[in-house]
Amino acid sequence: MKPTDILIKPILSEKANAKQETLRQYAFKVARSANKLQIKNAIETFYGITVVNVNTMVVPGKNKTRYTKAGFIQGKKPAYKKALVTIAEGETIDLYANI
Repeated sequence: MKPTDILIKPILSEKANAKQETLRQYAFKVARSANKLQIKNAIETFYGITVVNVNTMVVPGKNKTRYTKAGFIQGKKPAYKKALVTIAEGETIDLYANI
């Protein structure tokens, strides 16, 4: 698999930003079939940094309900795989450069 197939997008939230500043951990949404070694190699080749540790988790889908004129509409958000990547001391990833 290519690095662009493994890495779907970075997760940009308040909790993820706090982990970037304190623990040097970056959160990414990754392909469900990717393992930790593939994720590590994809990030090292894509961003040109040294990865120390990779933690993965599967985030379950959530039920969503909203009220409209036609009544209640119920649906479900899909589950996805998230990777927390710890990088080496002194290195950073500029996630906001491409926005």
